[in-house]
Amino acid sequence: MINSAYWSNIKTIIKTSVKGLRTTLEHLRAAPTSTKTLGIKDKEYFEQDTGLMTLQYPHESFPVPDNGRYKLDNEIDDCIVCDKCAKICPVDCIDIEPIKATETFGHTSDGTPKRIYAAKFDIDMSKCCFCGLCTTVCPTECLTMTKTYDFSEFDVAEHTYSYANMTPLEILQKKKELEVFEANKKEASSEHNRTGEAKRKKTNTKIPVVKPSIKKVESTSKLKFRPKPIIKRKKNDD
Repeated sequence: MINSAYWSNIKTIIKTSVKGLRTTLEHLRAAPTSTKTLGIKDKEYFEQDTGLMTLQYPHESFPVPDNGRYKLDNEIDDCIVCDKCAKICPVDCIDIEPIKATETFGHTSDGTPKRIYAAKFDIDMSKCCFCGLCTTVCPTECLTMTKTYDFSEFDVAEHTYSYANMTPLEILQKKKELEVFEANKKEASSEHNRTGEAKRKKTNTKIPVVKPSIKKVESTSKLKFRPKPIIKRKKNDD
């Protein structure tokens, strides 16, 4: 004889299956429509409970916050190659090779003079910890974090982005100009020192040294002690 619990279990299975299929059919009925792509700060974000929730990426994307920390970007025309970003980076993801210029060769958008060339300005985003310290210390605000969050690559070496715009020939030329400038500067400094030394030897004037006169003060130990005389007072007669 079949136990009554057996039929009870079958009844429960059929009931729950029908309930689950009803929920599935409701979602299929709402499938032709899709939810709007809204940011989490939008008032209607939690009111959308029907329609397709799947984001059709990459044709659709969620709104990115303005203060988000994502891929770094450098506007090299506004960069003065001060090296502050590379020094403050805790993971050393910024690599810079500066070349000093012999004179000011331009200005940034905010009027800051440019005196250093960027022979190399590489950012390795595979090392970046997205702390934002480099963007904080940048004096010309040329280093910023963009809204680009999807920059995946098949090769990790492709995560190194170069922002320097100098050709190898220009780099060699600027280095040669700096070497000639430094050599001429050193030669001019040596010539100036030799001229000054020759002038000093030619004059050869001695300045007389005047010694200050010092008065001798008699030591107090040699002074004789003279006791005060004792004066006897007479008593007045009554």
